[in-house]
Amino acid sequence: MQNRDYKNFSAESIFHIYNRGNNREKIFMNDQDRKSFLLRLGLCLGFTKEELDKDGETHIPKSRIQITKTEKGNFKLIAFCLMPNHFHLLIEQTGDMPISNLLLKLCTSYSRYFNKTHNRVGHVFQDQFKSVLIENNEQLMWTSSYIHMNPVKDILVKNPGDYKWSSYLDFISDRNLQIVSKDLLMDIFEDKDNFIKETLNFFKKEE
Repeated sequence: MQNRDYKNFSAESIFHIYNRGNNREKIFMNDQDRKSFLLRLGLCLGFTKEELDKDGETHIPKSRIQITKTEKGNFKLIAFCLMPNHFHLLIEQTGDMPISNLLLKLCTSYSRYFNKTHNRVGHVFQDQFKSVLIENNEQLMWTSSYIHMNPVKDILVKNPGDYKWSSYLDFISDRNLQIVSKDLLMDIFEDKDNFIKETLNFFKKEE
């Protein structure tokens, strides 16, 4: 896999986006932080606050977030995982607006929230976010499994279905977060059973 310069994002491309906390520090202290991040992500994807309030993981009562409105349809969130000190996003760019614009708005807004909420100053994230271009279906399946198995890899849970803060539950259960676009992965994995099987076999693929 090749790291791709963030200035060269193009339409109809899929990228694995990730970043960690400055000095590897935590960027999510509690569930409220995770909700705040997902709410901001949803707004950056073009969803309205009213739409996002319908989902428990993106509903924050009386929240007044100032983010420049993004037209819906420029991006699709294929998968995500929020870890204590880093995040993973699998995003398809469907319009001409580069993903770097989305990430700049997201990380800037979340950093302001995080510093204010936790009474701190300074950088929240470590440098520029990293991006990897997805070049084929095999790589897409591997990246999906890698993202969803992150909580297992870091020994936060024994099964990815036990971790609330990834998109895995949206593929295997009746949870249906509006911000997650499931069609592409479901087409590639063919069905839910194969999605579960291939995800749980991730460590075997690594051997």
